Amino acid sequence: MPTMNLTVDELRELARTIRHDVLTAINMAKSGHPGGPLSAADYLTALWMNYLSVNPKNPFWPERDRFVLSNGHCSALNYALMAHRGFFNRGYLLTFRSLDSRLQGHPSRTSLPGIEVSSGSLGQGLSAAHGMALGARMRGKPQITVFCNCGDGELQEGNIWEAIMHAAHRHTDNLVCAVDWNNAQIDGYVENVKGIAPLPDKFSAFGWRVIEADGHDMDAVTAAWDLAVGGTPSRGKGCGQPTVILFKTVMMKGTPTFENIPGWHGRPPKDDELMVMLKELGYKYATPEEARAAMGAREYGGWEGNDGK
Repeated sequence: MPTMNLTVDELRELARTIRHDVLTAINMAKSGHPGGPLSAADYLTALWMNYLSVNPKNPFWPERDRFVLSNGHCSALNYALMAHRGFFNRGYLLTFRSLDSRLQGHPSRTSLPGIEVSSGSLGQGLSAAHGMALGARMRGKPQITVFCNCGDGELQEGNIWEAIMHAAHRHTDNLVCAVDWNNAQIDGYVENVKGIAPLPDKFSAFGWRVIEADGHDMDAVTAAWDLAVGGTPSRGKGCGQPTVILFKTVMMKGTPTFENIPGWHGRPPKDDELMVMLKELGYKYATPEEARAAMGAREYGGWEGNDGK
């Protein structure tokens, strides 16, 4: 199916489940990045379920939209979204970062159907996404929208701004960039490490259409995505500008004890911390094993084609 068209209430509940799965998978792996995934979970759940036109049974469908996770260290969120969209079994998330798993620490296009770009080195994803969007338009397929997610700390990278400038120059209006604007990165708060303000004014000055939204208010999130894609059948057409949505978010959102602490950028929760986090999300497990059991068997169960055609 191209999209799932969930209600706002269904999106809220699914975002809660995705936070559960991200934390549980990272805890089991004893490795990974929980901070960004929890801050972006709400708005990316809405994107993946209601706006991203893909076919999990045919990941290489030529008419699909594309999603690029430029901040690839947030891969646990990407995988959880894919599982709940139907690309593979939810339980397979429990193989995250294990040696023989397709779910590696950074997304790998050669390992996992549905991943468009192997990412992890910050600053590169927006250039790749723009190339995809421009290529689709040049092939006469402007209805294909390319979505790229960036972290706000990632905007300190110079090549991001080269991509921003080039996309505006080419009027690539089927490109949408979402920024996880949580003001937290691995070394501390973004404003202290290297300030990026005034972010809306900078994107506007570079020729982008700018939308700002509360990344945790699902009504505001869906309104922002509606505005970004322009609505069917005109999505990706008409405005002559690439679009950026600046989603104001909080690192580790949903777990109040741990929110807005930059140290959670890349620290896996220990078992006792996981139980506190899951309790704050509304789950009543007695042990981590119960949380894992709720996700099902650790098997792939996804698309098994062998080419990219």
